[in-house]
Amino acid sequence: MHALIVVAHPDPGSFSHRVAHSLAEGVARAGGGHTAEVADLAAEDFDPRFSASDHAAHKKQAPPAADVVREQQRIDRADALVLVYPVYWWSFPGLLKGWIDRVFSNGWAYEERAGGKVVKRLGHLPVHLVAIGGADAGTYERHGYFGAMKTQIDHGIFDYCGARVATSEFLLDAGQRDRAAQLEVARNLGRALFAAARASHGAPDPARAASLQL
Repeated sequence: MHALIVVAHPDPGSFSHRVAHSLAEGVARAGGGHTAEVADLAAEDFDPRFSASDHAAHKKQAPPAADVVREQQRIDRADALVLVYPVYWWSFPGLLKGWIDRVFSNGWAYEERAGGKVVKRLGHLPVHLVAIGGADAGTYERHGYFGAMKTQIDHGIFDYCGARVATSEFLLDAGQRDRAAQLEVARNLGRALFAAARASHGAPDPARAASLQL
């Protein structure tokens, strides 16, 4: 089986990139011939701007742009999608949000039909979310950020398309000494990735990250 690991951070030496590559390493170590591709949106110079042509494609007045089709084909080849990203203002970075805006399009991720009916088209795709946070778990809990991010991302984006969020992992600020432990969490997620895809259809509560002593 094949995993597409998407990372959205401008610095290739960032902890986000280290987490993404640790995940890929875990997939390879799991055995069984599983493979992983790390898609570095910044290095690939993906354009996150939702343009007039994207709007026309959304209205089904024009075909999707070639770069959007390439990303959709890359996801279609994957048995699991993993998003690794730093938390900016309690959500995705703009680069990753723009990737979602453009790639998870009407007619591919979902389909709007007459009468307001929405057909979810990504029911086959398990999604794993790995957020890198600069605040501690207490801050996320105290202000309700765990629940807010789950609502807007897990439900608002992926449930709308029918994609099951199999993992919501938060690697939160606990000091530099804990980075190695967090990378091991990422490797373990990679090792278990396809076992997780066959697990219960209930998505884990991201608030469980508050109990991690990383």
